[in-house]
Amino acid sequence: MDTNHHETAAQNLELILINISGQDRPGVTAALTAILAKYDATVLDIGQADIHHTLSLGILFRTTSDVSGEIMKDLLFKAYDLQVKIRFTPISIENYNSWVSRQGKNRWIITLLGRQLTARHIALVSEIVADQGLNIDAIQRLTGRPPLDSAETPQAKACIEFSVRGTPNDREDMQRRFIRIAADEDFDISLQEDNMYRRCRRLICFDMDSTLIQTECIDQLAERAGVGDKVRAITERAMRGEIDFIESFTERVALLKGLDVSVMDDIAQHLPITEGVESMMKVLKRTGYKTAILSGGFTFFGDYLKSKYGFDYVYANELEVEDGKLTGRYVGEVVDGRRKAELLKLIAQVENVDLAQTIAVGDGANDLPMLSVAGLGIAFHAKPKVKETARQSISTIGIDGVLYFLGFKDSYIQPSK
Repeated sequence: MDTNHHETAAQNLELILINISGQDRPGVTAALTAILAKYDATVLDIGQADIHHTLSLGILFRTTSDVSGEIMKDLLFKAYDLQVKIRFTPISIENYNSWVSRQGKNRWIITLLGRQLTARHIALVSEIVADQGLNIDAIQRLTGRPPLDSAETPQAKACIEFSVRGTPNDREDMQRRFIRIAADEDFDISLQEDNMYRRCRRLICFDMDSTLIQTECIDQLAERAGVGDKVRAITERAMRGEIDFIESFTERVALLKGLDVSVMDDIAQHLPITEGVESMMKVLKRTGYKTAILSGGFTFFGDYLKSKYGFDYVYANELEVEDGKLTGRYVGEVVDGRRKAELLKLIAQVENVDLAQTIAVGDGANDLPMLSVAGLGIAFHAKPKVKETARQSISTIGIDGVLYFLGFKDSYIQPSK
């Protein structure tokens, strides 16, 4: 008897997908779901998008054959009243069960970022996604609606986020293709696994020179000391990874001997701050992130940025001073690439943050260790070697582009007026 009862229930069961489109207005979703509620229907899935005041709403619901006709009739009349179009599609139980079984598959977030994104950019990324056997579940725009003349706006930003499901046929090949088209087409792409850690990052560590500021502080000091060319040549070799950082650092600092410390304050007051630092820090602080500067540069300048923007930690190199002048020596352990990675781990431990919840942002070879240790490592306007090694990179817009990789929308980033 129980078996017959279950068979009858299964025969009476109906799954119906409704698609509603038309001019968006308040109350559409409320009116339609009220009808489903009236007949005690169960909503199995629902999704809604609004593009330029045009509504696209989908609802998959479960009901029984004895009331499905009444539900569809009431929905049809209500859609007419609301001046929207409605389409009904029956879904088989086999089809639904197949869809449910796919829910366990991996989910990925692909972020496209640039001054301007075109149909070509979206087509190229979508083609790679399809080639990898992945299915696009959702696409959303994180940046605000662009003005028609956005191509002529120097600091314009565009960001689109894909949510895709499945297991890539070859993740490394997908990553390589993304990097190649990003370089060829002048935009940035981020590929991240959409797990719980991506949604609750808590600590973000930045390199300072050529990342938070658009200069190398040691080069600035060297110019004032009259040894600019010598120091710059050593700096470039170190950042390219051609010579040992500590050795090169010791050589460069020695060339600064005799420079008056008052010069450092003047340099700090005129540091060229990277585009987006101020707006990024306001958002990070407002949303509870812990922030750190981990720099192979100098604490004097790191402390200046800390006081100006509210960073929580600064670890950099301390220059030795005697009688108001630099001695050409430094105090304590050099903050090199290895030390940056150690400090990131240490701060994460102090803040009780899982390493998977950490982010590192930098541009040079000495940033690679911390970029690889962090849950999310981002190469920012980086040297070629760093860009090739890091999984994520930003090269086309300011450092506030990091916020889009974290899933922030412009509506969160820009303070409400």
